[in-house]
Parts: sequence; C-alpha cells; structure tokens
Amino acid sequence: MNGTMNSRRILLIIGGGIAAYKACELVRLLRKQGADVTCVLTEGGAHFVTAMTLAALSENPVHTTLWDLKNEVEMGHIQLSRQADLVVVCPATADLMARMAGGIANDLATTLLLATDKPVLAVPAMNVRMWHHPATVRNIATLRGDGVSVMEPDDGAMACGEFGPGRLPEPIAIVEEIARMLGLCASTSSARSGSGESTDHDPARPEPVEGAEPVEGAEPVEGCLAGKHVLITAGPTHEPIDPVRYIANRSSGKQGFAIAAAAARAGARVTLIAGPVNLDTPQGVTRIDVETARQMSAAVEAALPADVAIMVAAVADWRSAGEAAQKIKKDGSGQVPPLQLVENPDILASLCQSDRRPALVVGFAAETNDVLDHARAKLLRKGADWIVANDVATHAMGGEINGLHIVTAAGVESLPELPKAAAAAALIERIADAIA
Repeated sequence: MNGTMNSRRILLIIGGGIAAYKACELVRLLRKQGADVTCVLTEGGAHFVTAMTLAALSENPVHTTLWDLKNEVEMGHIQLSRQADLVVVCPATADLMARMAGGIANDLATTLLLATDKPVLAVPAMNVRMWHHPATVRNIATLRGDGVSVMEPDDGAMACGEFGPGRLPEPIAIVEEIARMLGLCASTSSARSGSGESTDHDPARPEPVEGAEPVEGAEPVEGCLAGKHVLITAGPTHEPIDPVRYIANRSSGKQGFAIAAAAARAGARVTLIAGPVNLDTPQGVTRIDVETARQMSAAVEAALPADVAIMVAAVADWRSAGEAAQKIKKDGSGQVPPLQLVENPDILASLCQSDRRPALVVGFAAETNDVLDHARAKLLRKGADWIVANDVATHAMGGEINGLHIVTAAGVESLPELPKAAAAAALIERIADAIA
C-alpha cells in the first residue's frame, strides 16, 4: 500500500447489478492506496459477489442486513453512516438511485444513506435505455440537487448486448474520483462527476483541488508554463524486421500522454511526438506520429527549439541491420535465420549535446532492478538535467499507476504511487518551478 489514502475510511455500498463484480477490484485498489474499506452488500449485490470475498479483500466485516440484532441494539446503521469519510455506492443501479432520490429506507443500504451526514458518491451502472429513461434522469437530477456526486457512466458494450452509456466506469477511474472527493489528488475522471455539467477538456487532465499537496497529484497552477514550448516523446518505437514483424517493447504511451495533457493544462505550447499507440490526442496538444527511432529522432530535431524536453518514449535500443522486403519464411530445416542488430540513434544524448539544447532536459528510465543506481548512471552518461525513473518490474508497462523517482545532480525525490495523470501533474509542477 502506498499510503495515498492512509487512514481514510470508505463505506462501500454494492448494488445489485452485474457490474457488482468490479467492486472487488475497487476494494483491492482502495486498500492498496491505504484506505480502510467497509462493505455493505445489498441483497441484489449478493447475487453477483459474496460477502466472504469482500471481507477477505477489505479485511473488515461485511454488513448485509438491517436486522442484525447485536449491531442494531447498538444502532449499528447510524454508526456506519457517520464513521466513514466518504460513502460510495457502486454499482448504483436504477432501482437503488430511485430509492435514494425518494428518501426510501427499506434496507440497510438505503437506511444508512438516509442517516449519513458524510459526502456520497454514486457510480451508476445500468442498461442504456434505463440510463436515458426520464425517471432515471429525474432521479439523478434530484440526487445531484441533494448534494450527491454522481459519476457519468462509460460508453460501451453491455452484458445485455446493447451499446451506449451505462457501463460502470473502470475501478481506477472510480479510485481517482474518490481521491478527488477526499481532497487528496485531482481526478482524471472529475469532469464526469458532480453537477452534471458537460466539459470538453481531455479526461486525462486532472482538475485542480484547492489545498491539495503537489506530491499527491494536484494539478499545476493554471498558466505556470504559459509562453513555454514543451517537447515530449511518448510510447514505443517499432523497428521493422520484415513487412509483418518488428522489434518493440510494451510501452503504452499513457504516462507520456498524461504529461502532455498536464503541460497543456499549465499553459504550455506542447509538441507530442508519439510512437505507435492507441491513445487520443490530449486537448491543446500538437501531435506528430512516428514509427521508428530514426523517425522520432528526426521529429525531435525538427521540433526544436523548445524550453523543456521530456523524453518519455521507450525507444528501441536496436533495429534490424536490414529490413527484409518480404516476409521471412521458415524453410523446414529448423534453422533460425540470422538477425543482425545495429544501435538506434540515442535521442536523449543527442538532444543534450545539441547546440539547440532546451534549458531543461528530462529523460525517463524504465528499470527492472537497481532502479536508482541505473538512473544515476544514465543521468551522467546522457548529460540530462533530470532522469525520471520507474520500476517496471513493479508497475508493468501499460498499467494505470506509476511510482516515479526524480533523479538530479542534487539528489532523488521519490513520489508516492499515483495514477499516471496525477503523477504527470506532480512532475509538471516541479518542472514549472525549475524553469520559473
């Protein structure tokens, strides 16, 4: 557990929809963040997930009924409703939200919701037609008017076979919204909750949270990079062997894209040079797509001058000495065809030596062992100002969480494990401070 939510108490009410199975992952992620989670399992929810599973994941007793003699002699539902820092209803079915909106208290879940004096977050999941039904629309408006935060559901295919809004948001997005509501960090999904007003900014950009500490992922001050040109590389490179095969790595580009979004939000003019990734371009960012290391190197050179360069891309170290014009075929002999490799351009080192070198050059190091030692060595070898290292043995490439270590000549600053958008915001805030 990384301690981002240490000692924060979450009361999780699990409604009776098929998406209830995702509550297990939500509990696991919250516990990893250090939160104390107590689950209330509704009768419907118990058809999809067991109390035993939730108890094992949360390490707390699971509450299922209003008619527990011992607890109710002690007014257990009142204590449950008041002891939490935040009450989360996930999944919030159409029926459960209708009862919440109507002030009905006919089971443990709705009784404690009526009795609580703490913030409430509802995370809907239902069929697309149910979501659009006028009754549901009215109920959501009522809940929001009563101060309940209601996340917008995701679009996508549903268990019923239909497609559209109504899918439960991914657990990591829910965790981020919980963190935002607790004032711990800005959320990549914050635009989807609260008042229901539409926004057009990129969902990878966290909303600023007043009073949040930068290390916890608060969004950098608006405009703190105004007038600056920030150059960012992201994703892998693909180095062709033949028309159907290539050398690559597992980089998803998510961290680089999140950094680009945070830099744009801070007012910078952002050039993002992206290897082959399946990600939307952040709002306000100029994107240049490349495939190979040589193409990325040329694009970086063409994008200069820049005030800051953040080299996040996981560039392939080697490429095939010669790309075959046709697919290399097995000949049945069992012999493996020789593959001669040559080194790719060292984009970071070349940038550091360039006569158009940016004022601040930040490299990234994805390591599987001796993370800080390798990062310090890379800092000296490349001539960068900073190396941002992360342990990909702990955080697999393509994941949603990252733990960054900022290595400079002055020492090391280790950020806690954070969602990538929050980690990006924390890094951009430090960059803005460094070049101010």
